[in-house]
Amino acid sequence: MELPCLIYPNRLNRHRLFLYAALAVCLLAPLGGCGKKTDQKAQLPVTDVVAVTVQPKTVPAIFPFVAQIQSSHQVDVMARVNGFLEKISYQEGEPVKQGQVLFVLDKKPFVAAVNAARAAVDIRKSQLFTAKASLDRIKPLADQNAASKSDLDNAIGNYKTAEAGLQQDQANLDKALLDLSYTSIASPVSGVAGQALMREGSYIAAGSSSAKLTYVAKLDPAWVDFSVSQNEQAKMRQSVEKGEIARPKDNRFTVDIELSDGRRYPQAGVVNFADPSFNKDTGTYLVRAEIPNPKAVLRPGMFVKAYLKGATRPNALVVPQRAVQQTSNGHVVFVANDKGLAEARPVVVGEWLDNDWIITQGLKAGDKVIVDGFMKLAPGAPVKLVTPEEMKTSAQSATAK
Repeated sequence: MELPCLIYPNRLNRHRLFLYAALAVCLLAPLGGCGKKTDQKAQLPVTDVVAVTVQPKTVPAIFPFVAQIQSSHQVDVMARVNGFLEKISYQEGEPVKQGQVLFVLDKKPFVAAVNAARAAVDIRKSQLFTAKASLDRIKPLADQNAASKSDLDNAIGNYKTAEAGLQQDQANLDKALLDLSYTSIASPVSGVAGQALMREGSYIAAGSSSAKLTYVAKLDPAWVDFSVSQNEQAKMRQSVEKGEIARPKDNRFTVDIELSDGRRYPQAGVVNFADPSFNKDTGTYLVRAEIPNPKAVLRPGMFVKAYLKGATRPNALVVPQRAVQQTSNGHVVFVANDKGLAEARPVVVGEWLDNDWIITQGLKAGDKVIVDGFMKLAPGAPVKLVTPEEMKTSAQSATAK
């Protein structure tokens, strides 16, 4: 009868074992007490953080575009008369002044044509002198019926013919002189002259492809050309209708330029043209701004980044860029909620504004966005709002320890 007792402990011993185990659990439990569920969040340390309260405000609306510099006045230098190119009188690629001679054609044929035309004028003047003298003699005689009326008519006709011939020859002389002047081809504007397309000794035929000798591009002011897509225009129009964007007064948009090395161009431009129709091939329309270029830093064909300014965003929510974290699922900020806990809030960001980021979705007025100290946080962690000075003092104390 004792064998079963060896295999199965009695109930008293079993109760004692359970009691000892429960006592051990109670002794090892946190101070919150035995039998109570542990609150892990309450065990997390309170983290000092700096936060900004988000408030709506009016901020500039800035739109970036890839742009290209164009000359405000680019002119092709063309030959107006036929002839052999005798001399190139400028330094290719260098600045030139208006009226400066760039090319010289062989003048000898044109000088000969001028001399021939001048001689024809002299002959006509002699003929006119003779015709006038004959008319002056016959007219008094015809008045006295000493000469026939037909003699008078012939004298008058000869005089008028000589007079018209002189005018014609004078016009030929003027044209010959004009053609001679065209042998010296001058710059029509001040600017930068391009490469010479024809070399010395080449025959230039006016009205053909060889007539184009080079170009001169005016540099000051310069034009900034960029294209706005149909979707971008529609989005801006919708934003204006919703009150999210306000156009500038008198629709006066300005443009800032960022050069290829990241430097900002010191001068600002003003939009002076917008193409009324879309390009059927690209679905965009051209916008042009005029910008001062006194030092010729901007050259035609140069690619730059243009920032279209002038519009504003009323009631925009803006936070410092350092408060926004980018994750695989988008952008996130930490917000200190009313319970003193850190809350991870997904947001949709707009464009940058200096050191701030415009938030289009995810925040509301009055939210306290953590801008310093959030790197140590996890969602739901308790936080304490401090000033930047207090945060700095705390960090110095921690470093000293």
